[in-house]
Amino acid sequence: MEIRAPAILCASRPHGETAAIVRVLSREHGMLAGYVAGGRGRQLRPVLIPGNIVEADLRARSASQLPFLKLELVQSRGPWLTEPLPAGAIGWATTLAAAVLPEHNPYPALHDTLAALLDAICHAPSARGWALAMAKYETLVLRDMGYGCDAPLPPAEDWPDIMAALDLSGRQLSHRLLADRRTNVMGAREVMMQRLARIDGAAPGK
Repeated sequence: MEIRAPAILCASRPHGETAAIVRVLSREHGMLAGYVAGGRGRQLRPVLIPGNIVEADLRARSASQLPFLKLELVQSRGPWLTEPLPAGAIGWATTLAAAVLPEHNPYPALHDTLAALLDAICHAPSARGWALAMAKYETLVLRDMGYGCDAPLPPAEDWPDIMAALDLSGRQLSHRLLADRRTNVMGAREVMMQRLARIDGAAPGK
């Protein structure tokens, strides 16, 4: 198996002393997991940031072998890791994709929605510019994974209604899609929601 494609880096965890197991989401091939040699080293550490856009080169000698994955950085989300709210939102959006999407199943609409959400998180002047996009992304994840979440989404300017929509999709994620997960995937979302709640009622420019 050989795959080369642009992808969104969704998760990275240490493996052994120097390597990492990385999950990336490509538009045509879906979620891909692979072994990144030297992934914990100084050279690759800035590449293995969730939310980064990478060029992924995945190669496996057999179906039973964990593929080897080589990554080239295309676009970094590193500059936004110093901002607590954008960092929390990027962390949650990518964690959700890594946790629930099956490998090698393409979800082009979901890939495009995540890519647009990450751009909005990084470039909108405040969370008011991307919170509704986050609600749409969560709703799409629920739909594509077979769980209906068809509540109408509010206009972008109605902040209390946007927060209510996020509360609804969060409950559905927790009680349905993520109910049987052994790890606390929702922990990343709780961090984001706590930070969003702090701007509830603030002036639009805040």
